[in-house]
Formats: sequence, structure tokens, C-alpha cells
Amino acid sequence: MKSEGSGRILIVDDEQQIRRFLRISLASQGYGVLEAENGEQALAMVYTQAPDVVLLDLGLPDMDGHEVLQGIREHSTVPVIVVSVRDREEEKVFSLDNGANDYVTKPFGIQELLARIRAVLRLAQKARGEQTSSYYVSQGLVIDLELRRVTLQQEDVHLTRKEFAVLARLCRYAGRVVTQTQLLKEIWGPTHVDDTHYLRIVISRLRQKLGDDPQTPTLLQTEAGVGYRLLVEAALRPGT
Repeated sequence: MKSEGSGRILIVDDEQQIRRFLRISLASQGYGVLEAENGEQALAMVYTQAPDVVLLDLGLPDMDGHEVLQGIREHSTVPVIVVSVRDREEEKVFSLDNGANDYVTKPFGIQELLARIRAVLRLAQKARGEQTSSYYVSQGLVIDLELRRVTLQQEDVHLTRKEFAVLARLCRYAGRVVTQTQLLKEIWGPTHVDDTHYLRIVISRLRQKLGDDPQTPTLLQTEAGVGYRLLVEAALRPGT
């Protein structure tokens, strides 16, 4: 099978065995690989080597990974995927709210990690090309943010203002987890960040209206206790 990877991945982890495993796996897919065993090295390499994606462990010997993430975000928009043994929901939410693009818990499947890398690379490429599309499609579902119109199998789908607002926010970050805190703060306001039942109700209604099976959803994916991910691809408008 021909590898399709492109770009350079910076692995930030103090465990040599994990770095070696990731280096071999990523190189086999055609990626260039950079390595850092602590936070100071990681920040220096982000600034001097300009990697395309950073895989960041949180348990580093010289500083906490959250400090590294903050340092990266002060100067760079490079996609950061946290890869950590810390599996508490609070850790995931904190990381995503503070600039991580995704969060993968150790131990992980390499195919899942590769898929997450491809997803953040696609988003980054679109951003660099300033291709901020307002038109999204997925298996008969069309979401037009500019016209505020949603169709399913060419039939109009009528959404409430809150339903459309949630869908639009998820579209803007298609393929990326958007935390419950972000959605509640931006759509309901900062006084409603704990009212997660509002969001659950809206997501449930969206699944019903968009034909996404609530038992096995494939469009609106839930990251338990963290947030939601919309699996649609942005597309250029027909004729543009």
C-alpha cells in the first residue's frame, strides 16, 4: 500500500520507546519526524523547525504539557494533538479549551492516531489557503451557512435558531472536537456554561432532523463529557 503522508510531525514525549514507536509508524506513512524529550526542546523546535503537527504528551520532565501548549499558542497556530495517559474528562476539556486541536488517550491505536493527524492537516491546509468555506456536504446532507439553509436528500430541514447556531459552530470546526463549554458560552452565554442539558437536547434534535441514528451516530459524534465533533467535509460552492 502506497503511503500518502506529507508534512513533518514533532513528537514531544520523554519516553524513548514511545518516540521510537511513533517515529517508525509515521515514517512508514511518508511523514518527516522530529523529536523532543522535554518542553524546552519542544518549544525551541516549534519556533525553529516549523513542524506541521505536534503530538504532545502532558507528563514532561521539565514542565507540564499545558505550559508547553500555552507557549506554542503564544506564537503559533500549528495543530497540536495531545497524546496522554491522562484520561480524565477535565484534562481533555482543559486541553481543548486552551488550544489543543484534538486529544488522544494512551494506549491508542496507530490507525486512529493517523486518522486524527490527517484530519488536522486537512483543516490546517484549508486555513493556510484561506478556504473558509460556508458550504458543507455529507451523504445527501447540505449545510449552507451563508444562506442559513440545510437540506437533506434535497428536502429543506427546518431548524430552530439554537439548533442552527450549534450546527454552524460545529461546521466551522468540522472534524475537530468542540467542547461543551465553548458551545454553551458562545451560544447560550457565559452564565450557562454548566447547563449541559440544553446542549444534549439540541444535539438530540439535530440528530433526528439530520437523519443521524442516535444509537450509532456517524455525523454528530459525542466525546463523552468533553464535547461534540461534526464529521462533514467543507466543499466549494458549485460553480466557484
